[in-house]
Amino acid sequence: MSSTTPRFLKLPETSSLSLRDQICEVVSAAIMSESLAYDRPLPSCRELAEQFSVSRNTVFAAYNRLIDLDFLVSRDRSGYFVNPQISNLRKPQDDADSDDGDVVPCPVSFSPNGLMPVVNPLDWHTYPYPFIYNQIDPDLFPVDSWRECTRQALGRKKMPVWASDSVESDSPQLVQQLRQRLLNTRGIYAEDDEILITLGSQNALYILGSIFAGFGKPVALEDPGFFGARNAFRLVGSELIGVPIDGNGIIPSAIPDSCQLVFTTPSHQFPTMVTMSQQRRAELLETAVEKDFLIIEDDYEAEMNYVAKSSPSMMSMDKSGRVIYVGSLSKTVSPGIRLGFIVAHRDIIREARIARGVMMRHPPTIVQEIVALFFQLGHYDAHLRNIERRYQKRWHTMDIALSRHLGMLQRTNSEGGTSFWLTGPKDFDASELAVRLRAKGVLIDRGQDYYLNYDDSRSFRLGFAYVPVSKLEDGVKVIADEVLTLM
Repeated sequence: MSSTTPRFLKLPETSSLSLRDQICEVVSAAIMSESLAYDRPLPSCRELAEQFSVSRNTVFAAYNRLIDLDFLVSRDRSGYFVNPQISNLRKPQDDADSDDGDVVPCPVSFSPNGLMPVVNPLDWHTYPYPFIYNQIDPDLFPVDSWRECTRQALGRKKMPVWASDSVESDSPQLVQQLRQRLLNTRGIYAEDDEILITLGSQNALYILGSIFAGFGKPVALEDPGFFGARNAFRLVGSELIGVPIDGNGIIPSAIPDSCQLVFTTPSHQFPTMVTMSQQRRAELLETAVEKDFLIIEDDYEAEMNYVAKSSPSMMSMDKSGRVIYVGSLSKTVSPGIRLGFIVAHRDIIREARIARGVMMRHPPTIVQEIVALFFQLGHYDAHLRNIERRYQKRWHTMDIALSRHLGMLQRTNSEGGTSFWLTGPKDFDASELAVRLRAKGVLIDRGQDYYLNYDDSRSFRLGFAYVPVSKLEDGVKVIADEVLTLM
């Protein structure tokens, strides 16, 4: 029985997989879509090697891998065939009489939810100058160190730790490392039952919002402020109240008496990057006692200070147990790891753990174990020193470039972080600026997206963490040219 060489089998033009795995990918996809017949052999190793311009050994290795995965079977002197049992894994086909062109309408309709989605394009990383929030330079990630931790976590000695069901528990190793290597640098000393691991700070805020929503009291947020917090509290049905900020952060006297929670980012106010003064922090803590509310402290980019030493966390100053501390490893390790944590009174953590268990049981234990090793082996501290040094250089380069080329705009005072907040004169339209810059390969964050009560379109944010230092000034020049056309 002769085989046919399907010409539709093509390797992807770009792929991060090895050639063997690329062949496995295209052949298995063809099998699952029923594009390969059961009764005819697949192309021989020689035929497919010629079609893909690869070696016979590569095709041979791919075919054997597909046999191991039960996609193929090998028959003596006949070749490779689709495994007949694979049909049990296929999705049932639609009724042959159905009209594929008909679009079935959704049986329900949703009212606008008022949530603010991320508006950056999915291919943002292909733009020459992506001055946007929450991205890191992948070249700074310590791949070898992470690989070492992953290899150890996957070892037989570690496997029982993450292969079993942890129910609602967290990795004791990770909790210990957070206590010893991260929280104590912020002046925070907590017991194990006062810490909860989350899938990043966004997940932490949603968990907190869900357990406090039942009190029926409003949540106060900085305005402008973090739209992720706004979304989390709005999604659980809380009433939101925007509180203005000034050069020292949120203004305590503007917080209403009726609030249950007040969300703030004192280390670097999101998005303006101002640092809350010690006097303002003390004032906010006093106001929390007077007006009987709790403070959610999102310690955003606390490590990234280039002008002065980092201020102590508000939780380290709290004597009344009113601060709930939220931290994340997204900016210091990688956004893709999606790990964060909550530190609070054990009664709050108990309720948060129950709520988290309903949502997802717990963050993946294997990821927690890898991160715990990343701390334990000293890789986190070394990585943090490296990115602090690199980001400090970029911050100073941006500071000079902004003074040189965008001096016509107002800039908030900042002591660090990975972005700058700029504001144009009256009638300046930063949204129009964003549209024009995108056409020139520059992405910026519109300021109006961060406001709750106002529609201020004069401001915009420039994040520099992803842009190489050698390209920063050129990118600022492009922005300056467009700014001048709008003034």
